[in-house]
Amino acid sequence: MSWKSTPASADRLRAKLDDEFETVAKPQGLRRSSDARREQESAAPAADPGEWQRSSEQRPAPRGHRAVRAEDQAGAEDGKPERKGPSLKMRAVGYLSRREHAREELARKLSAYAEDAAEVEAVLDALEKEGWLSTERFAQSLVHRRASRQGAARIVQELRQHGVDANQVAELRDQLRATEYDRALEVWKKRFDAKPADRAAYAKQARFLASRGFAHDVIRRIVGDSDED
Repeated sequence: MSWKSTPASADRLRAKLDDEFETVAKPQGLRRSSDARREQESAAPAADPGEWQRSSEQRPAPRGHRAVRAEDQAGAEDGKPERKGPSLKMRAVGYLSRREHAREELARKLSAYAEDAAEVEAVLDALEKEGWLSTERFAQSLVHRRASRQGAARIVQELRQHGVDANQVAELRDQLRATEYDRALEVWKKRFDAKPADRAAYAKQARFLASRGFAHDVIRRIVGDSDED
């Protein structure tokens, strides 16, 4: 037959045992283990908060994230910034793949990424030797892009600014002058419907063609009293 003690009887039994322990143990200097443990904990010195450290702070730094790499530190000591990105030659080829460049124009763009001018010149020499860079080809390309909208004077000025050889500039200027009237007439027709009827209209049309770089004699032929169309 099974039986279960009631909660009340269990509590009375526990209290009776505690009383007997107090009566017997105290005169003999005995202590409960729980009391001894409390005294040891209270007597132990408190831990210094400054000595605490989170477990995450104790983890070693990842291998791929060093604070300062050896080559970076060496570059900083030398006073030279570490070069990042594509090489100087690859940058130049990228510019040339978009459109033709004159040598001086490309040199200006590359100088921002080079340590000195000698490095830029060496790259440009190599590109010219390999056929990537040609100022002559650039000049012809520029004339082709500008001729339908601008006069010879303005195109020649831009060629000189890019450092195109004087002999080539003179040759291209002669070619442009030979077609100056026809090109100016097409530009004028796209903007105006008729020749000027008064001085104000004449001045307006003349200024428009002059701002495009067309020669004065050509402008007079187009907007003047001449019967030429």
